[in-house]
Formats: sequence, C-alpha cells, structure tokens
Amino acid sequence: MKVLLIQPPSVDSLTDQIFLFEPLALEYLGAGLIQDGHEVQLLDARIDPDYEDACRRFEPDVVGLTGFTSHVNIIKTIASHVRSMSSKTLIVVGGHHATVQPKDYNDSHIDVVVIGEGVFTLQEIIRTWEMGGKFSDIHGVAIPNIKSMVFSKPRQYTNLNELPFPDRSLTAAYRRHYFSEWFKPLASVRTSLGCTGRCNFCALWKITGGKYLRRNPEKVVEELLTVAEPNVFFCDDESMCDVRRMDKLADLIAAAGIHKKYFLYGRVDTIVNHPELFAKWAKIGLSQVFVGMEDFSDKRLEAMKKGITTAQQAEAVKILDRLGIMMYASYMVDPAFTREDFSSLMAYVRKMKHKYISFTVLTPLPGTELFTAREQELLSRKPELYDMLHALFPTTLPMEEFYKEVANLWTKSVPLYRVLPTLFRFGLHGMFVRIRLFNRVLAKSKLLHLDY
Repeated sequence: MKVLLIQPPSVDSLTDQIFLFEPLALEYLGAGLIQDGHEVQLLDARIDPDYEDACRRFEPDVVGLTGFTSHVNIIKTIASHVRSMSSKTLIVVGGHHATVQPKDYNDSHIDVVVIGEGVFTLQEIIRTWEMGGKFSDIHGVAIPNIKSMVFSKPRQYTNLNELPFPDRSLTAAYRRHYFSEWFKPLASVRTSLGCTGRCNFCALWKITGGKYLRRNPEKVVEELLTVAEPNVFFCDDESMCDVRRMDKLADLIAAAGIHKKYFLYGRVDTIVNHPELFAKWAKIGLSQVFVGMEDFSDKRLEAMKKGITTAQQAEAVKILDRLGIMMYASYMVDPAFTREDFSSLMAYVRKMKHKYISFTVLTPLPGTELFTAREQELLSRKPELYDMLHALFPTTLPMEEFYKEVANLWTKSVPLYRVLPTLFRFGLHGMFVRIRLFNRVLAKSKLLHLDY
C-alpha cells in the first residue's frame, strides 16, 4: 500500500517563524507502516503546502492526517479535497483533537478516526481494509456515520518501549527547517507521555488515563545516537517527573559520549525539590527549560490545580539562574483580569527578573476539566480560535482593551537590558529578524478582537 502522511499547514504562518517542530507523530506512524512493508511518504504542509500535487504525484491508497484543535477545519478541508480527487483513497485522521473530541471528525469525507496512540492502530486499519474486514473490530477507533458516530472498544495505551524509533528519513527534505528560537537545527525526541500534574486547563494527563508513561533510558540513548542534529527538544508533556529515571538517563548520555544541547519542559516543584538533577543535566547540555509559571496568585494557582506556590516559583527562578540554565517562563492571562490584575502581573514578572518569557490566554481546550466545567460560557467554538491567544471566556475589560493589555505585558514586563543577552543568542542578523517578527506579532495581537 502507498501511504501519504500529512502534517497540515498552521492556522497562522507567523507562528512557524517562531518555532517549527518536526512532525514526530507522523515519523512514528511512518516507521510502523514501513515495518509492515508499505511505501510511505510524509508531507509537511507547513513547508510544502501543495498537498493536492503530492496526491497527484504519489497516488496514495491511504492518506493519514493529524492535528490539534486549531487544525480541525483545515483537516476536514484537506480530507474533502483528497476525497474529490479519488473516491477510493482511505482517509484516516488521528492526533490530539481526534483523541479528546473525536465527534468533531464525524465527516463523510473521513473513513476512520484514531483515538490515542496510532502506530499499531493504523497498522491494523490498513490490514483490515486490505482484507475487507470491519473497522469496528479494531480497538481505539471511531467510524464516521451520518446518524451517529460508531465507537469501537477502547484501546489500552501502548507501552512506549514497544514503539519503533521514528523514521526521520521521511522528513529528510525538511529537517533544516525545524527549530525553536536559537535551537537550530533541532530534533524532537519523546522520552515519556502524560504528566503527574492534574492541572484543570490541561488534557495531557487525562489522555493517558492519569498515568505517566515512560520509555526506558536505554531506549532513549539508543535513539539519541541516531539523531544527527546538535540540538534536541524533549517533547514530553513533562520530562523530569520521574527523577530516578532522568538521573539514570543523564548518566547514560554522559557514558555514551553524546554531546548535544537540550530543551525540555519542567515543573516548578520538580526544580525546587530536585535541584541536583538539573545540575547534573546542566553538565551534559541542558540549556533551556520551559516552565509553566501560569499565575502570580496562590489562590488562582490552587484553583487551577497547578500544585505549586509563588514562593516555589521564585526559588525555581533562582535555581535555574544559578545553574546557568535559561528559564523560558510562561504565564497565562485570565480573561477575567481587571486592569489591576494586569498591573499586578506586570509587577510580579518584573520582580522575578526573567530573561525570557511568554504570555498565553487561559484557554478551555477540549478534553480538559476547564472545558467541561465552563463549556456554557464559551464565546466561540471556531477551532481556529483555540490557539492560546484568543479569549474564549468573556473578558472583564472590553475585548479590544484586553488585547492591548496583553500586548503591553509582552513589551514592558522584561526590561530591554535583560532581554538583550537572550536576543544575542540569535546572532546579530537573527536578532534583527526576531525584533521585526516580534513587532509583526505584536501588531497582529492588538487586532485579535476582530477575529470573532
């Protein structure tokens, strides 16, 4: 069988100029299909958007699509166009949104929706299709139906150690484009799935049934030895939860003589409770940690079920700074913020003395407790707005003023003298490119109120 795997284009191409991670999920799927003897091509439509031309040239028997909530309509459009080109092509959709809200893909142009890990499921789907069997006999799928979507029995989440290594040869033509900030060229590696946290705005821990799934450190090192890029993003939902495992992984990386720079997600409480672990990782190349600070109020942090305090936040900043590890601090702006709240957040961020920071808008993503509890308050169900930038709950301030306040946080929360050393990491040319891009993003953010 000829299988075309498509990473859909982004809703906003501006974000692709800020970061662009390799389509690791599709590389995993491709590896599994190649093991089964299929001919596989991978199209990254963020870089090469003409999927219709790719279909004409390759003439696939099967097309696989993946995406997040913001991709829902894009994926449906691609499925519709592929179907119009060939009524015989099997169209399969999977990914994050397909797992948490599969009914959104109850579309006549889609044949099967994969719920959860898709490597072995997709293998079974194609085998079943070849033999003329019933998709409903495959665990972990949903079949679109005009009356009501048909769901098969749930599939237990796959043991991560049983998965093949992702086939990065499928993205050979694109690899020079993958980056995040100054980490370029960049490869993505998954060492775990799920999280020990229980934040009400996150669906990642719910997808795995609350379990924190791990790959054996030996497997991770074996994969790292095949990675050509000097920079590695550990794209785990949270990398450092299992302290003993990550301590062992650091030792194995050092023993293998692997020399790379690493970027990963880490929780505030893990940093505070285990500074020695981050010190060990700093010695083998840990350069940046993305840290969800989220808020400046202990009361709101508790309501989010974040499991951290502002005192711990301050300590985590000091620990990473002392170790020479860049903290990429991220805060969420609540649509309910008043002007006083914005001023308080600004003051708090300045007090933290961050060097690198981002702000998102509290978003009730499908699959989260927050979405379930406050679904009736949603301002829009337009998938493209679920991008962590648009307010989906009513704002206390007039919406235009709300977005101006958010833009103000971006421009004034970190003084220029503290930002400059970070900008120099891009190189002189890259720094000016980054400044121009920031200004474009800022101008667009002030007009987000027009997108509703």
